[in-house]
Amino acid sequence: MPEKKSRILIVGATGNLGFQVAKASVEASHPTFALVRASAFSDPRKSHKLQSLSGSGATLLQGSLQDETSLIEAIKQVDVVICAVSSNQVLGQKLLIAAIKQAGCIKRFIPSEFGLDPTKTRISDLDNNFYARKAEIRHLVEAEGIPHTYICCNFFMSYLLPSLVQPGLKTPPRDKVMIFGDGNVKGVFMKESDVAAFTISAVDDPRTLNKAVHLRPPGNVYSMNELVGIWESKIGKNFEKIYVPEEELLKKIKEAPYPDNVEMVFIYCAFVKGDQTYFDIESSGGVDGTKLYPHLKYTTISEYLDTLL
Repeated sequence: MPEKKSRILIVGATGNLGFQVAKASVEASHPTFALVRASAFSDPRKSHKLQSLSGSGATLLQGSLQDETSLIEAIKQVDVVICAVSSNQVLGQKLLIAAIKQAGCIKRFIPSEFGLDPTKTRISDLDNNFYARKAEIRHLVEAEGIPHTYICCNFFMSYLLPSLVQPGLKTPPRDKVMIFGDGNVKGVFMKESDVAAFTISAVDDPRTLNKAVHLRPPGNVYSMNELVGIWESKIGKNFEKIYVPEEELLKKIKEAPYPDNVEMVFIYCAFVKGDQTYFDIESSGGVDGTKLYPHLKYTTISEYLDTLL
């Protein structure tokens, strides 16, 4: 007899990733609940997503990260909490963690990480505490003894890939391209809907309990030189390549104010420092999501670039 599927509460279900996670949860037949602020119903884009979720069988619960009573009420109805709030709301999870601790019924908490592993980044003074905030939430979850899983999916394909990693561009270049560092350091991109499918697969999996799940599928790990090569072959022409050395990129980052320099900071982190790929997943204590769930189909970088032609 298969174990019955966990009931899942999603916080942040109207966001890009949260919506995909809620959809994946419903599609995988988990009883699915979304915590929704009252104001979301008057926002046309959000209310459209909420109608779609409730139409497909999700239960909408009113509440917010600022209201502990509503959090506890919602948490008591489920087994698993997945938070997918945006990075600027990460510390807002502190009350959620307190509510999970108080409710005492949660088998698994997946906090809002969904990027690089915040304990592995080596850009401490450049990112305006972007990763430090996520690491702070990890330490709190562990200090409170809450069973957890972290999803480290690196970059979303909707970020940086549409410009072929060119800061400030919205579409891929057609004649010349900047390559940062030596262009040989590899970064990782994942489509949001694929990240959601891996996340839901990990929810009831004993192998992912109290672990970081890293997503580095073979077709999604490329250096800047390789990305440019793939794009050149797709459009059938060779680009002029301008190599930007590490010192020059750092100078640009330090001259531009935050948040205008954020894209360059992330490019430096992934494609110069190699913070997404420098460590071995298993020996660092994590688990490799692609190995755990070989049946999951995912969009490769090459397939994504085809949509930009």
